[in-house]
Amino acid sequence: MDKKKILIVEDEADIRELLRYHLEREGFEVLEAGDGPAGLALARTEQPALMLLDVMLPGMDGFDVLRGLATEEGPAVPVLLLTARGEEVDRVVGLTLGADDYVVKPFSVRELMLRVKAILRRQERVRTGTVLRHHGIALDTERHRASVNDEPVTLTATEFRLLEDLLRHSGAVRTREQLLNAVWGYSFEGYARTVDTHVRRLRAKLGAASAVVETVRGVGYRLKED
Repeated sequence: MDKKKILIVEDEADIRELLRYHLEREGFEVLEAGDGPAGLALARTEQPALMLLDVMLPGMDGFDVLRGLATEEGPAVPVLLLTARGEEVDRVVGLTLGADDYVVKPFSVRELMLRVKAILRRQERVRTGTVLRHHGIALDTERHRASVNDEPVTLTATEFRLLEDLLRHSGAVRTREQLLNAVWGYSFEGYARTVDTHVRRLRAKLGAASAVVETVRGVGYRLKED
């Protein structure tokens, strides 16, 4: 079986070496780039299963790389951002541009490997073939299509999974921890903001149906009951 390709786009050689070592131990084929333009070019030509993307890069920062990969449904390659400690705005902007997830430097290699595997599992998830409907929202899980009042809505893969989870638990409160586990495949303290950012983006895209996604203060989110 062919090894999955992981692209590391990071200007610090010691970090690239550390990541390469652990990824290769896990059985991945590793590609490397030390700046933004080279990383974008490799992502386009090699179509890796996942890109580990630093935000602060020479030549072109991580946000511009994300923009360069953009399609209507988000980046053409799944992206795990590497961000600096304390730079919350980087994480929010990265998620808004369609990154799947992020880790904060200095990061735990164990945690990063868990994130990598969780993203790859999500990419391989088997479709159920179900069409979920609620308050004018329709989600075709086999064709990966969403609509509101019969008008198509373009969602990223993560937004799609988030809406699917809420639809499958319609009327029930989903805590941030439950959503992290179900949609992102893990739950780590301090990453609830990831959920909040994606819920805001999802609401904006749902337009007239945005009020269907209710905030339960101090707990999480739910879809309004029929």
